[in-house]
Amino acid sequence: MNQVVGLLRPTSGSIRIDGRDMVADPSLARRLCSFQAQAQVPIDGLTPRQAIGLLGQLRGGTGRDVELRRARLMEALELEQWADVDAARLSGGVKRLVAFAMAAVVPGRLVMLDEPTNDVDPVRRRLLWRQVRNLADHGAAVLLVTHNVIEAERSVDRLAILDEGRVIAEGTPSELKSRLGAALRLELVLEPEVTDMPESPFGLAAVPVGNRVMVGVPTDAAGQAVAWAESLEAAGLVEEFTLGPATLEDVYVALVGGADARADRAEEALDANAA
Repeated sequence: MNQVVGLLRPTSGSIRIDGRDMVADPSLARRLCSFQAQAQVPIDGLTPRQAIGLLGQLRGGTGRDVELRRARLMEALELEQWADVDAARLSGGVKRLVAFAMAAVVPGRLVMLDEPTNDVDPVRRRLLWRQVRNLADHGAAVLLVTHNVIEAERSVDRLAILDEGRVIAEGTPSELKSRLGAALRLELVLEPEVTDMPESPFGLAAVPVGNRVMVGVPTDAAGQAVAWAESLEAAGLVEEFTLGPATLEDVYVALVGGADARADRAEEALDANAA
């Protein structure tokens, strides 16, 4: 994202928006792009109303249009009660919502959002995702970085999964979920003393993530999956379990693996470099 707006220069490749070279003309990139960075925006000393309005004016919005757009965003994100409070007194979550509104009040051709829901409470996260979707529906291209995979699934059209800086999969949510080979996901939470992972009876890989195990389940095996999980629970191997539709989080876990798998890959890379 920093490369797109000219804060960093790419070592290779090109960046184009509507066919125009952003690397050759970073000032154009900054005019075409709205950007919410991962770090909190330094707005202490300003109120949300002032900060959002100021960004709208800096991005070339007219006074009346900025006022209307600001009012709609603050209402949609339920920010009115903090509209005239010094940002120094706001929580981190409210500041993130204000930062999003600053990026969205006069959206560019491309709106870039880096972890926009960090620190935001669950209720207002839903409101924010709705506004992210609204930006795309009204003509902006939205480039989103997030670890809230399940929440983002309801808002995105296409996505790429990165692991250690490389794209390992991309496509629509349905295309990526079809790779799982299972429409359902059984999540087992193992008892603390259990070290051996239960073997899946469904012919699909069981992926460990910490003390949890994610198991793909065919639709016609839902009843069998519940019975198997209950037998593990009765045997004292499983603390609890849930069965539900497969999600993009399952795709991510299946492709990238849990923390143990990533640690193994990192150790292999270090061994290879040492050799």
